[in-house]
Amino acid sequence: MRQIALDTETTGGWSAAKHRILEIGCVEIIDRTITGRNFHSKINPQREVDEDAKQIHGYTWEMLKDSPLFADICDEFISFVRGAEIVIQNASFDLGFLNGELQRLNRKDFITEAQCTVVDTLRIARKLHHGEPNDLDTLCDRYGIDRSHRQLHGALKDAKLLAQVYLAMTNDQ
Repeated sequence: MRQIALDTETTGGWSAAKHRILEIGCVEIIDRTITGRNFHSKINPQREVDEDAKQIHGYTWEMLKDSPLFADICDEFISFVRGAEIVIQNASFDLGFLNGELQRLNRKDFITEAQCTVVDTLRIARKLHHGEPNDLDTLCDRYGIDRSHRQLHGALKDAKLLAQVYLAMTNDQ
């Protein structure tokens, strides 16, 4: 089975109408093995990055203004994930932003474009660890995944951590 651990970083908040994706990271997993094949792109969000978001990932408009637009990387990204089971921590957040970007290009929603299914690791974690914190950092600590190299969030760094967490969390399923 082919799976893709996916993460995005954004210009801020929950509003995909107001905010934009500024980085996408994907890690391929085949038959429960991380293959080393990744997709990663920084993206020109065509707007300033909110202060709260800067504190999370460290990106500024100056750092991103010469990056490709989402429209420029969209086909390569969709091709990379097409047909896979997509593994996302808090899927509604990332899917909202991906759908927003695709809508701006007059394309179909992400699941239709990528012909994929989605697994939300936050939902899995909440079932396994009901009533406990289940953010990615806590899950890394809980499952013994080293995150010491990660001072700030980054889409590819977080997708790599997510792939390891997902495999550990579903090890006996």
